[in-house]
Amino acid sequence: MARAAPGARRGNPLIEEMVIEDLGVISRTSVCLHPGLTVITGETGAGKTMLLTGLGLLMGGKADPASVRPGATRAVVEGRMHLPESSAAREIVHEAGGELDDDGSVVVVRSVAAEGRSRAHVGGRSVPQALLVDVAGELVTVHGQADQIRLRTPSRQRDALDAFAGKEHTGTLAEYRRTWHERADVERRIEDLTTHADERAREAEALRRGLAEIERVDPQPGEDADLTALVARLGNSEELRGAAQTAHLSLVGDESADTSESAVVSLDRARRALEQVADSDPEMSALARRLVEAEYMLNDVASDLAAYVDGLQADPGGLESAHARLAELTTLTRTYGESIDDVLAWASAAGLKLLDLDDDGAGLDALQERHAELDAELRRLADRVTEGRTRAARELDEAVSAELAGLAMTGARLSTAVEPADLSASGGDKIAMQLVPHPGAPPRPLGKGASGGELSRVMLAIEVALAATRGAHGGGPRTFVFDEVDAGVGGRAAVEVGRRLAQLAQRAQVIVVTHLAQVAAFADRQLVVAKDTTGGSTVTGVSEVTDDARVSELARMLSGQDDSSTALRHAHELLESSTVQP
Repeated sequence: MARAAPGARRGNPLIEEMVIEDLGVISRTSVCLHPGLTVITGETGAGKTMLLTGLGLLMGGKADPASVRPGATRAVVEGRMHLPESSAAREIVHEAGGELDDDGSVVVVRSVAAEGRSRAHVGGRSVPQALLVDVAGELVTVHGQADQIRLRTPSRQRDALDAFAGKEHTGTLAEYRRTWHERADVERRIEDLTTHADERAREAEALRRGLAEIERVDPQPGEDADLTALVARLGNSEELRGAAQTAHLSLVGDESADTSESAVVSLDRARRALEQVADSDPEMSALARRLVEAEYMLNDVASDLAAYVDGLQADPGGLESAHARLAELTTLTRTYGESIDDVLAWASAAGLKLLDLDDDGAGLDALQERHAELDAELRRLADRVTEGRTRAARELDEAVSAELAGLAMTGARLSTAVEPADLSASGGDKIAMQLVPHPGAPPRPLGKGASGGELSRVMLAIEVALAATRGAHGGGPRTFVFDEVDAGVGGRAAVEVGRRLAQLAQRAQVIVVTHLAQVAAFADRQLVVAKDTTGGSTVTGVSEVTDDARVSELARMLSGQDDSSTALRHAHELLESSTVQP
């Protein structure tokens, strides 16, 4: 049997191994995955779907508590993935705090509780489920019946065409989308300015009135506090003068009264008395020095009190003026702040806000000018995107039609229409993939006329074409998972499906669940899922079959009997004829 040499495979597989515990009918099983084409086979109901469910959980798929094995508290799927150095997935893992092994592999664990939520861990760190989707998003492509349904939608068809168009086209498309979002942002700002123009005009007028009032009053920092103190002083001038005079006379005495003795005189007499005996006792000398200091201080206070009394004159006019000024300031503080300092701060902020509001007219003109520029740029980029899609549509139709001929759909061809549409975030085109089943037949939309088997083969043909393009430009998924890709096909068509899968596996890791021996014969490795019922309990296991065991499994798939000599001979023939060119 001839096989493409392992050296034809590129790089390490993305998914290297997987351990499943208590998932569906699987109690515990371990699966090693390799580069190239791996097929998963087994009797209906044996548990093949649970392997894909396990893979899906590692890829961030939805967790279903009902999938937990009866009697178990939780199901656990653990996998090891190899992340290419150039992939964004490594950066995602690092940002989440996960650790990669030296060879670039990372361990992913997903647990599903029978009652409760699921949990995910990447590189030893707990992460949200969505992170698994991000890690696997650009590296794994999963195809099942649901994906065939999605292929019927225009958006999925557009995505496939864009991927086929190559890096230059996807770069133009990314630039278009950036321009689209910038234009949308400018439109929102223009709408905000125009919709709220009246409101902004009222706000500007209120600011102008406030600034004019503050400018007329011309308050000074701290003026309200100073005026409050002045009003209190002028309003109580008589009481203040009397108190100051009494204090002054108490210190210096009343010259008109012969019997009075001032505090200063008394303090001076006390000092002299102490100085007379200071030589006899050092402590007495120290007390005398302190009295000298007190005498100096009393003289200073007496002088200040005399000056205060001289300066404190009744000023009814000044008091009235202070009251009037304070009333003006109070009017401002009632509206613009608790103090004049707050009022001045409001005026400063209001001036800047008014400049901003007055600039709205010029800003609106600038935004409208920018919108016109972006609109022209967007239409230019939309034309380039349309050109890229139109060119890619012709090339994709040719490539897929050639593949369909090899997939036992002779005469069938893909016809991809790129039709004009209103501009959107995805461009100005409407993509419609149609299948012409045979010469002379009218094109039928994939979403309406194609059968499940036809969709399976069209989908595979598109993936093979995309893989060839990605191989030429680099990048693209590292792993493809196909479930029921051979649905609705058989005979020679099944052989060609297997051949195309093997060709795809020359560029990527391909994992396929199949019930067709014609497909399984092309595999580099074949895993068989089998269940064993003992003691009233059913356990499913997975094992790799080689040599005679593989021939027997292929014979079972062909005839339902693994010991039929005819089926065994046919299985040998399938393996011998299942060849691909590197």
